Amino acid sequence: MEITVTAIKADIGGVGGHLAPSKAVLSCVAETVDRQGRGMIIDHFIGHTGDDIAILLTHDRDVGNDDVHRLAWDAFTAGTAVAKKQGLYGAGQDLLKDAFSGNIRGLGPAVAEMNFDERENEPFLMFTADKTEPGAYNLPLYLAFADPMYNPGLLLSPAVGQGFTFRVMDVEYTKGDRMIELSTPEDAYDLASLLRDNGRFVVESIRSRADGEQAVSCCTTRLRNIAGKYVGKDDPVMLVRTQKTFPATGEVLAPFEIGHLVAGFMRGSHTGPLMPVKAGTGVSFFDGPPIVCCLAFSLQNGKLTEPIDPFDHPYWDWVRHNVARKAHDIRAQGFSGAAMLPYSDLEYGGITERMERLEQQFQCR
Repeated sequence: MEITVTAIKADIGGVGGHLAPSKAVLSCVAETVDRQGRGMIIDHFIGHTGDDIAILLTHDRDVGNDDVHRLAWDAFTAGTAVAKKQGLYGAGQDLLKDAFSGNIRGLGPAVAEMNFDERENEPFLMFTADKTEPGAYNLPLYLAFADPMYNPGLLLSPAVGQGFTFRVMDVEYTKGDRMIELSTPEDAYDLASLLRDNGRFVVESIRSRADGEQAVSCCTTRLRNIAGKYVGKDDPVMLVRTQKTFPATGEVLAPFEIGHLVAGFMRGSHTGPLMPVKAGTGVSFFDGPPIVCCLAFSLQNGKLTEPIDPFDHPYWDWVRHNVARKAHDIRAQGFSGAAMLPYSDLEYGGITERMERLEQQFQCR
């Protein structure tokens, strides 16, 4: 059976600042999807990470479908109305356009979706991050799909060992979708050269070289490119199919143990470790730290099982403790050096204006 899985995510308002959406907003989004989605979608799930709400939909209308995307837009718009009535902070923050224009891409919300022939056993993961950028997934994807130190299937499985094709987007290029495709293992060093720059080069998708099937769809939305100014961090969503010709679920999860340093944190302008957290976790310390949730599903005839939270496990408590120490260490450095992003990547313009004013005061001795 051919199925499309669509994940769309947006910040439409938080309680007490950028902490978490209210129960009323979550209920409104869920009710809208349930009511308007009848006869259009097969199944759905609504959840949140930090102050971002994620809508997961299954249907048979292929990727980029206008009606499916409008459904998500209408749900977020209805939720925004509730957020405004409650006085939530940043109500409708990620809805950057006034009206739906046929596709939700380019309107603000983060989108990841895949169309595929459903396997007899169809496990997949939905990753949702908050207070960070799409490039935050670069390193985990490289390690899970191209490094046998994290994915022993590259050595042990004949199908997985054939490697994968990565499609990478230059998200700083705004005149169109500037893409490149690189295949591992032969292009591994070229791929690493690109993916080291999380702010510019982002994995959009990954396909198996064994059967050509798509394994990954990752959001590449940069909100500042849409709005022309800082309106919040991009908070990316990602879908990953697992097992058989793809990495096993545990191989995809393993790299998140690192808590690697990414852009985000307070005002989107600092460096912090990406913390794997339990589903429904809000943000707290320094408007962060950057967090990522994961929910695991199985799919049969387009129907979703109940989600399993793989980060809700004692091992990940130990990981979170280690990541918290990394967050403490880099925050102790305040504004100095690598603790804050380079001037070119700072999301708030105040410091740029300050530097332009100071530039005029310099004198050559």
